[in-house]
Formats: sequence, C-alpha cells, structure tokens
Amino acid sequence: MDAWPLRHLVLRTPRLELRPDDDAGLFELVEVAKAGVHDPAEMPFNVPWTDSLADDHGFGMVQFFWGMRAKLAAKDWAICFLVRHEGKVIGVQEVGARDFGVLREVNTGSWLGKEFQGSGFGTEMRVGVLQFAFDHLGAHIARSAAWQGNQASNRVSAKLGYVHDGTIGAAPRGERLEHVRLRLDEADFVRPGWNVAVDGLAECVQLLTS
Repeated sequence: MDAWPLRHLVLRTPRLELRPDDDAGLFELVEVAKAGVHDPAEMPFNVPWTDSLADDHGFGMVQFFWGMRAKLAAKDWAICFLVRHEGKVIGVQEVGARDFGVLREVNTGSWLGKEFQGSGFGTEMRVGVLQFAFDHLGAHIARSAAWQGNQASNRVSAKLGYVHDGTIGAAPRGERLEHVRLRLDEADFVRPGWNVAVDGLAECVQLLTS
C-alpha cells in the first residue's frame, strides 16, 4: 500500500473535481476564505473559525486541515476534499466516518467561497461525495447538520432526500443557535441524472472501509 494512499483519490462531477487536501490547495483555500464565506453578521459554523482569519491570516485554518490529515485512521477518518472548478479551488467538501465497517454511516460538511455560491456547486459537490459513499464505499446512511437559519444548505438537503433528525444547540459566538441534524438513508437519496467518476479508490478502499 502507498504511504499516503489518499493522494491518488479523485472524484469528478460534471463541473467539479474533488481531491483530498494538499498544501498548495490549502493555501488557495485560505485566499477563498479571506474573500468571504458568509455574512459577517451571522455565524453558520459550530466553531467560529472565520472570525479569526483577519488576525491569523489563515494560520489556524491550515493547522486544522493538517491536524485532520495527521489523525486519519482506519476506524476514524475524515477526508477534506478540495473542490475545484476549472482548476481553481472554490471550497471544501468533507466526508468522514467512525467504525464504518460496522455502522456503514458517513458524516458530511462543506463550505464554498461567497463568490461561488448560488450556482449549484454546493449541491453538486455534496452529491459527488454521497455517491462516493453509497455506491463506492457501501454506506447505508449519511448524516449532516446545518444552522436552522442556513436556508440554502437546508434546501439542498431537502432536495436530496434528507429528513430532520432532531436539533443540537451550539454557541459559536456566545449565544445559543439551533443546528438541525439531518439523516439520509441510501434508499431515499434523490439522485441526479449523472454519476460521479472515481479514480484512485483501489489504493485506499481498505483503509476507508475496514
């Protein structure tokens, strides 16, 4: 097995290419984040990482992704796919799992730079990792969550077949926010008229599905 088998993995949708994060791509991602991810008056994330960008210039952001990469293990993994459109990084799509071999569940999360929102990229990249999880890894359930006020994300979830699975409180800026937990069973997945193309899975499938 390759020393870092994820370096061969790539997902391709009609307009996007998703590859596990690398350092050059992360530096691009930092610049995307600096240009804006959400309305500064709101905080859609459990951890308010965008609030520190102006002070640390993305240092904490890069450290976070390095940490995720460093702790990846067979029974507890997360892949942070850098999403590219026409060769340019526009956001990140994460998919992860614990005890996947037994539970057959994945969790997803994502964000796009503000300038790339509203063009259907968020739906397309999430469909890509859902098809990857269901059709190529053998997942049965996909879970996600979104701030109750995040109408765009919640619309995407409803369109793809997710159902509400309760709520959880969070206080990223010291005030309580409700996050909606979401569940998608494979049988309820509303599929588009295309299929994700996956390359490099043979090198890492054992790591991800054991």
